[in-house]
Amino acid sequence: MTVPVEGPAPQRRKRADAMRNTEAVLEAAKSAFAELGVDAPMREIGARAGVGVGTIYRNYPRRSDLIIAVFRRELDATASEAERLAAAHPPAKALRLWAASLGRFVATKRGFASALHSGDPAYAPLPGQFLGALAPRLQRILDAGAADGTIRPDVRAEDLIQALARLADDHPGDADGRAGRMIDVLLDGVTVARPESRSL
Repeated sequence: MTVPVEGPAPQRRKRADAMRNTEAVLEAAKSAFAELGVDAPMREIGARAGVGVGTIYRNYPRRSDLIIAVFRRELDATASEAERLAAAHPPAKALRLWAASLGRFVATKRGFASALHSGDPAYAPLPGQFLGALAPRLQRILDAGAADGTIRPDVRAEDLIQALARLADDHPGDADGRAGRMIDVLLDGVTVARPESRSL
């Protein structure tokens, strides 16, 4: 009688543990950067993530590696949110909901803005990745809105993203909600009221 050899299971568990550790590190780094800036001690990030500093350095040998990983994670989430909202809501509503999501991403990015604008060539590809990930998804929402008559047809995704990001970034803290109000004004100019709603 042969006894089956259980080879793959421990390896699968190891990979799952590694994935959980990676996610925990990125979430911890995101919160630490937002609160303490990009110079937050790695020990602090490790403590928040529940891992040792060595685990962080094995995956992110340089601080810039960790900053870029956090940036890309949040960028991917914001891009995916555009697709989710487009599938769940009419275009004009999806646009407004996604603008709020973009504002949250800009707030996260502000936590490590000093690094992104430091001139370090490691960060040079990020602005292109920002528009490259977001513009096609937003353009699909804009095109759908142009088709159903609820969004102006002359709005380009790249222009709107830049405008929304500047509004969100110009009001750190936004204690009195100025950024939100100005974003609403901008979106009022982008969206088109249906004829029946104008007569009410």
